[in-house]
Amino acid sequence: MSTASTRAPEGRYGRSSDARADRTLKVVGAVLGALLLAMIGYFAYHYIGKNKISAEVIEFDVGKDSVKVHLEVRKDAGASGYCTLRSQAESGAEVGRADFRFDGDSTRIDKVVTLRTTSPGTTAELLGCHAD
Repeated sequence: MSTASTRAPEGRYGRSSDARADRTLKVVGAVLGALLLAMIGYFAYHYIGKNKISAEVIEFDVGKDSVKVHLEVRKDAGASGYCTLRSQAESGAEVGRADFRFDGDSTRIDKVVTLRTTSPGTTAELLGCHAD
């Protein structure tokens, strides 16, 4: 018993529709990949290149009705802006939030700020910094 072949003879009917679809998918995938890479580069440039002020929390000390936060702020000379801090209670509820302003010509500022709270806070979190 011989089994009949289900494939068409080579070269008789031109390229199969699967080969054309594969090539189209490869081209579309390459174009979309290039666009995604360009978009990531654009957002990275604007996030890193345009951010004129940034900070980090070095340490914090919790009190009964306040949290003392040691901030290290880095900014462009002459740039001004503010950083937003918040504190949360042990339950996760926000008990304090404030903006602290930084300006002047220095590019690095080490400062201890006091964040007032409505009840004892357990954290000090830097939410972000924004240039004017």
